[in-house]
Amino acid sequence: MRFVYLHTLLLVCILCPTFAQESCDCFIKGVVLDKESRQPIPGAAVIIKELQKGAVTDVDGHYRIDQLCQGQYTLISRILGYREISQSVTLVHTSEQNVLLTEDDIHLKDVNVTAQRAQALSSQTVSQLEGKTLDQTRGQSLGDALRTITGVTTLQTGSSIAKPVIHGMHSNRVLILNNGIRQEGQQWGSEHAPEIDPFVANRMTVIKGAAGVRFGSDAIGGVILVEPAPLPTTKTVHGELNLVGFTNGRQGVASLQTEGGFGKGFGWRVQGTIKRGGNVRTPNYYLDNTGISEQNFSAAMGYRAARFRSEIYYSRFNSQIGIFSGSHIGSLTDLQAVLENGEPFVKSGFSYTIGRPYQQISHDLLKWKTDWKPVAGGDLSLTLARQFDDRMEYDLHRPKNDSLAALNRPELRFRLTTYTGDLVFEHKPIADKLTGSLGISGFYQYNIMNGRPLIPNFRTYNAGIFWIEKLKQNRWEYEAGLRYDYRHMQVFRYENKVLQKPLYVFQNFSGTLGATFSVSDQWSMRFNAGTSWRAPNVSELFSDGVHHGAAAYELGDSNLRPEVAYNLNLSTNYSGKRVQTEVGFFYNTIQNYIYLKPQAEPILTIRGAFPSFKYTQTDALYAGMDAGIQAELFPKLSGTSKLSLLYVQDTRLNQPIVMTPPNRWENGLRYDFGKVGKWRDAYAGVGNLWVARQNRVPAGPRSANSDFLPPPPAYSLWNLTAGFAVPVAKNHQIDVGLTVNNLFNTVYRDYLNRFRYYADDPGRNVSVRLKWKF
Repeated sequence: MRFVYLHTLLLVCILCPTFAQESCDCFIKGVVLDKESRQPIPGAAVIIKELQKGAVTDVDGHYRIDQLCQGQYTLISRILGYREISQSVTLVHTSEQNVLLTEDDIHLKDVNVTAQRAQALSSQTVSQLEGKTLDQTRGQSLGDALRTITGVTTLQTGSSIAKPVIHGMHSNRVLILNNGIRQEGQQWGSEHAPEIDPFVANRMTVIKGAAGVRFGSDAIGGVILVEPAPLPTTKTVHGELNLVGFTNGRQGVASLQTEGGFGKGFGWRVQGTIKRGGNVRTPNYYLDNTGISEQNFSAAMGYRAARFRSEIYYSRFNSQIGIFSGSHIGSLTDLQAVLENGEPFVKSGFSYTIGRPYQQISHDLLKWKTDWKPVAGGDLSLTLARQFDDRMEYDLHRPKNDSLAALNRPELRFRLTTYTGDLVFEHKPIADKLTGSLGISGFYQYNIMNGRPLIPNFRTYNAGIFWIEKLKQNRWEYEAGLRYDYRHMQVFRYENKVLQKPLYVFQNFSGTLGATFSVSDQWSMRFNAGTSWRAPNVSELFSDGVHHGAAAYELGDSNLRPEVAYNLNLSTNYSGKRVQTEVGFFYNTIQNYIYLKPQAEPILTIRGAFPSFKYTQTDALYAGMDAGIQAELFPKLSGTSKLSLLYVQDTRLNQPIVMTPPNRWENGLRYDFGKVGKWRDAYAGVGNLWVARQNRVPAGPRSANSDFLPPPPAYSLWNLTAGFAVPVAKNHQIDVGLTVNNLFNTVYRDYLNRFRYYADDPGRNVSVRLKWKF
């Protein structure tokens, strides 16, 4: 009960502004640059509209505005010869806002430049992870980093694999765009984490709800945008070094990024990351063979002019991931014993060695994008990309042939090649009120599989066309969009030693209709209604074998039909000087919903005993609420509270559906010390995450679609954070961050961890982060 009282008291304090006192010791700083050349602009005026208070940039383009209260402001930047721009700033502690100004060419006076992005619809709920909040997640996987956003959690497979979950949906229902390119890997598997290095991102954006009109089919649950910073064009070379260490798994991460320009609009960037970790420890024992090794690289080069810009980008993601050996069990008797005892048979010590079973993954992305401005009354952009995903999976048992070649040969290998193309035209504003875009997109994909049977080879063609319009009228902004997609999939599989070539053709429309109402400068309301669809993927249609990474036997159904989703979203956002809140409601129905249904009993194969699952189809309802509040309780002391509620129901059988996230409540307090001796921006915080027990599971025995084990109990985890900046030279500093997760080394199991059948989740983990910008 003490836990409930503490959380209730914290929430009451946050919701009562009378307890908060005015704190006006915040500041905004940054640099003003020419958008094309990236040269600093001295003498530019930067003004806070609401306060009519500002500053003028120095010879290096830097500005700083002090003695500000927390709240929502409009920052206006102007200088003769450049277009004036304004941007919204939410000031909680300190804020760094860099400004890019565009030259005011007399020949372009009839072009109205807007600040809206064509990718995200303004009536949808959008959350972003950037700046210092993003820095605090450095070293974590993409899924773990996004978990800090309200309504986002992770589907885990052991301790090192995490996939983002938005409003209970994941994998093929959540699209990920890596630097503007639709990420295409083996994302159908629960243990197939996104092949993306989070260090490439300067900002991560989560669009919640159906976004199929702009991004195509499969965007039923939402979209994740991993966005690098724009390329510089100044000749000065600068960069960023990040070093991160974790005590649990004794993991170390190093990432270095350098960038600069050649002048006259040319810019470049090179980035690389190395990660190495060993066996992860629960509060009571190590998890054998849970190490990870990762080496990533990316490079970009681009040219920018007033009416033309072009960029080429390449990245390579390479990872070796150990699969917890305690999840691969030799007999049904031993499997049953582990399920009953809840602990692995073998408890090894710490080791960096990655042995069988393990995965070896490499992913290559090559992208070219070109923009023309203006063209025939608008802007035109063309994006082309090629991706190659090579996944090798090694079983626990070694091959009978002990030759070196046999030992290095994977038991299962997928090689997926994808070509994508997008052509988008954004027309000029009509009457300064109507903006819109028209686009076509497509991809060609083929998969080559070797080894034991699991999924067949296939070849897929997809084409789509979309149209989106936005109308701004006083305090209202309306939007509507329509899209058509066509998918052609040819499958190649052997049945009784005879090659079969079943052909699948799927096609459907997606639509969206939304509105945004600005009640005031601080308060806005959004409504969006949309429909989207998703074709069954080849694994759902034809899986037949042991999915070793998930430690499960999976069986597909070749008669599955496409999913069709109808989404309703309503949200409101308030940003005051001392209080910022957001509340969102969603109601989604999915016809022909596809999920993995646990079967009555585990199955015994020549590779061991495994829980058995079958892809099944039904109608589903996803409904829930996300709520968050951040408030200044006292000077320098702020509090946050985030609540996520989810209700999922099988509407055909009138019962819950397995493997959906339980409700969660997260709270935190943070105290900003400011300057302490030579340290700058010092702070310390404490937080708590409470995750409820998932009581909404099918009732009855396993044969009634329950599960192999009941859901684990609710759990509560405490964490600590602290940080400060150490000046090392003029305009240079080292940012230091400390985080302690699972402070009290609590024993728990997460319902969305596929390995909860076999072991506990990780124990206490202390991480230290160092960041040096040069």
